[in-house]
Amino acid sequence: MPNPTDSTFAPDDDAAQLRAGATATGLTLEELLAAAAPLTAGGRLAEAAGLYTGWLEAGPSRHRHVAWFNLGTLLVPLGRLGEAEQAYRAALAAAPTFLQARINLGHVLEQQGRADDALAAWQAVEDMPGVDRSPLALRLHALNNGARLLERLGRLETAEARLRASLLLEGAQPDVVRHYVHLRQRQCRWPLHQPVGDVDVAQLVAGTPPMAMLAATDDPVLQRHAAQRHVQDHVPAWTGPPLHRGTPSRSGRIRIGYLSGDLRLHPVGLLAAELLELHDCSRFEVYGFCWSREDGSPLRQRLLAALDHHVPLAHLDDQAAAQSIADLGIDVLVDLQGLTEGARPAILGRRPAPVQVAYLGYPGTSAVPGVDWVIADPWVMPPASTAFYSERPLYLPSGFQVSDRRREEGAVTTRRACGLPEQGFVFCAFNNSFKITEAVFRRWMRILGQVPGSVLWLLAEEGEVKRNLLATAKAEGVAADRLVFASRVAPPAYLARLAVADLFLDTFPYNGGTTVNDALWMGLPVLTCSGRSFASRMAGSLLAQVGMSELVTADLFAYEQRAVTLAREPALVAELRRRLAQGARRSALFDVPARVRALESVLEREALARRDP
Repeated sequence: MPNPTDSTFAPDDDAAQLRAGATATGLTLEELLAAAAPLTAGGRLAEAAGLYTGWLEAGPSRHRHVAWFNLGTLLVPLGRLGEAEQAYRAALAAAPTFLQARINLGHVLEQQGRADDALAAWQAVEDMPGVDRSPLALRLHALNNGARLLERLGRLETAEARLRASLLLEGAQPDVVRHYVHLRQRQCRWPLHQPVGDVDVAQLVAGTPPMAMLAATDDPVLQRHAAQRHVQDHVPAWTGPPLHRGTPSRSGRIRIGYLSGDLRLHPVGLLAAELLELHDCSRFEVYGFCWSREDGSPLRQRLLAALDHHVPLAHLDDQAAAQSIADLGIDVLVDLQGLTEGARPAILGRRPAPVQVAYLGYPGTSAVPGVDWVIADPWVMPPASTAFYSERPLYLPSGFQVSDRRREEGAVTTRRACGLPEQGFVFCAFNNSFKITEAVFRRWMRILGQVPGSVLWLLAEEGEVKRNLLATAKAEGVAADRLVFASRVAPPAYLARLAVADLFLDTFPYNGGTTVNDALWMGLPVLTCSGRSFASRMAGSLLAQVGMSELVTADLFAYEQRAVTLAREPALVAELRRRLAQGARRSALFDVPARVRALESVLEREALARRDP
């Protein structure tokens, strides 16, 4: 352990620790804890650390592991992670079965970017002799955090195994159940709702998280229930008055604020760039309230340049972020994230703007208090379905989705360059793997079986996904070489690849959004199936706007039959491609200026209706 006079200490901290350390000599452990407690509570962490350091240097004690552990907990918030690691290791040297120190050591190692070492520390909790008698909460903590880190590293199968072990120990863990279901979904591991221990199918269905539920079923009742449960469990209720009521009335341009952590190289960012650029600056002042990761991409720079004001929120908690929005007098706050990963719905719950609208990021009801409206069109959200949404629709007559006519296309490519056969029909399915259901994949295998020489081109970079899909294909009698897997590439190269496929097979019940838009932009016909939910009707809306409603089917049997018919009759596909080449980019789908004007019209109407006369 470094000496308290080590030069890495700040000068003020150094002096405080020296004074504190000098007073610790001769204290009992109980007296030491009593002396450190008020310093810690008062935020004087360096002085508290000095007490422990001085006491530890004073001489041996059979309770030294407690002092080392407490010292480690103080050094972490001070940013001295290397010293905290040494403190936890010293605690374990003195008391090898001190599980809390081993768990904290794992967290410190993870914070230092040493993922495998962190995993080893948590695994050691399970491997320790007598672990069956260890405190259950500590074992669960080690398993669940190991699973979380493994998922972040892309080791999905191992992550799932740890969650299964956790649920076998204790089934009453709602967050673990949610994570377990979505992990299986991401791996295309079927059946999705596989019982584990005391957790049965009904509990797994009830515990399915909102995003996973969009891909698991088109039942709008189950989707709303999942959203409501998530909000109840994870979004603290706001009991104060709406924050916007405390701001003075104003006139002049409508202030629109876009709220998102995805204003970067992300599907939402790809769709929103031209929207932000085309706002009428004589009528609207555009703010971006953003906690997006700085990815250094040209798209990120383009998005920021399109804003009149960029207001970073990453450093603010939800209350401070909401207050900053209210203080700026925002008339309309447009949430681009909903319940997706990294969302901050508690900001919206405080009602920092008089009009709050959901758009683009989450194709379903969010059940977030304070979100009054959702941007939709009569196809994705038919009037008869509005009872299943907590938001009311603001309809755009020609379609809900904006897109970008300035997207960069890569150089023309070939089948050979993409690893595809030179001959035969190429079905393309580039939606994310978690959207692929067992029912749809087995339909795809039936389609391949009826179209000799055809292949299915998939986007699957994770080993577990490939293995699981190939195993299901084999069970359906489809050879492994009929499936071609594409790795992820930059957007321009991805767009270029679309042009070499013959037909894009959409997923159901969670349709493609950005991916279907991209396919149609590149002249690739898309076959979809529309159901009862917003997410299951997105592609149907886009196809209608390019004049290809005949590619929208109402059930998976019709979807299968239509795919086979198209693949067997190349002239039909050639005609579809000809129509797309001649008219798609001039269609309503890609009339972005008109879409922006329509959006501005409905937002302005709602904003002006709530301004003081």
